[in-house]
Amino acid sequence: MPEDRLATWIRASQEEFRLSRIEAGESAELAGLRAAESTERYFGTGRPLPLHQVFDVVLPDAGCTVVGHLWIGPQFGSTTDWWVWDVEIAEAHRRNGYAREALQLGEAEARALGAQSIGLNVFGYNTGAQALYESLGYAIAAVNMSKRLD
Repeated sequence: MPEDRLATWIRASQEEFRLSRIEAGESAELAGLRAAESTERYFGTGRPLPLHQVFDVVLPDAGCTVVGHLWIGPQFGSTTDWWVWDVEIAEAHRRNGYAREALQLGEAEARALGAQSIGLNVFGYNTGAQALYESLGYAIAAVNMSKRLD
């Protein structure tokens, strides 16, 4: 991702993460705290941590139209266990194979940088993403469950 877009993407990604946590059942206060902590941990200097990669997902057209993003990098404290921290394709461009291709290219990049495994998290409500990840060979490693006590 070009330097001139990174700061805007970091802010937008933090907000999307906050909203996703709320949709998954977390309180707005806790979701905001976790989003801010994540941003500080991984982008505290305004740049990704070493080895972390943030890519634009672009159409192969003359204008290289940006339709999404992919963020991959090692899990904290490891260089061989990597994580898909974020992948998103704009609504108008979903179901065209762009996320699949971005993930496959991301896996190749991770492998080239020393990764031996790659994982990801998907919220329970996001069944479309779950189906995509399963079709790419990702398997459930853990399940977190929650219940509202209103």
